[in-house]
Amino acid sequence: MDEKTKNLIAIWEEFVRKNNKFILNPDRKWVEKVAIGVLENERRYGLKYCPCRLTSGKKQIDLELICPCNFFIQNTWKEKGECWCGLFHKN
Repeated sequence: MDEKTKNLIAIWEEFVRKNNKFILNPDRKWVEKVAIGVLENERRYGLKYCPCRLTSGKKQIDLELICPCNFFIQNTWKEKGECWCGLFHKN
């Protein structure tokens, strides 16, 4: 795993430590896979967009897709207890 990926995962781990409502997916391979996708989107589009959501090309709309997104409002959070891409799970 490269340094950029490690650093992004460390940021997510800190994000989770500051909130007891959710945890990071316990599957480290999945977390790494999502991190790689987020970093690829940053390389392509200039922002850390969620890798499982398609950008529209309209920056104002796409800002809602920056990871971590507002997953509390998503149906997947309400129904399955995880964010859209499964990176965060209810605690």
